[in-house]
Amino acid sequence: MAITTNIPLPEMEGQPTVFIVDDDPSVRHVLRVILEDHGRRVRDFGSGEEFIQRYRPVGTGCLLADFNLPGMDGVDLLRELNNHGDALPTIIITGNGGISMAVEAMRAGAADVVEKPITVRKLLTAVDKALVLSQHARGKQLAAGRLARLTPRQQEILDMVLAGHPSKNIAADLGISQRTVENHRAMIMKKTGANSLPDLARIAIDAKRELPPTE
Repeated sequence: MAITTNIPLPEMEGQPTVFIVDDDPSVRHVLRVILEDHGRRVRDFGSGEEFIQRYRPVGTGCLLADFNLPGMDGVDLLRELNNHGDALPTIIITGNGGISMAVEAMRAGAADVVEKPITVRKLLTAVDKALVLSQHARGKQLAAGRLARLTPRQQEILDMVLAGHPSKNIAADLGISQRTVENHRAMIMKKTGANSLPDLARIAIDAKRELPPTE
């Protein structure tokens, strides 16, 4: 593995975890040193089977997996994660890359394919992109969880609020008092953690909720 120069990795909120799966201890050691020197928490494993047994989902993280692992190879490992519904962004590392292998990895959902020798710049760039993907996925997951806290009535009022309806119109349409609407709106803001209507709209978009057309 070629080491060229140190490129600082931009810090993100929280401390992400980078998982390394490679059957070569020396490769795992070099990758760990580079990543820890750049502020990343690292856990490494010698096989895909070991990783699957010991892995627990994290808030933000990514996986570096060698393509040519004995037993469960890197792409098989990625497919296993997919089968378990885990969207952990995965970077496949290969020493004898080819277009067919890269296509196979990408079709399986790999975030990137990196060929050896891996320079520090190449490694950190790939990890940085994967962690951004993880952070975005985590944000969408949290947003969806916030909206799931709302009652059916609050969901209904949320759609009307995002469509631009004032409280008095919502009250008339639903046959309830304006005060009740205002109470529901306050609870919607509290449950979602939104600080403003634009913030509420952003949360709805992050949760992949289709916004109603505004008047």
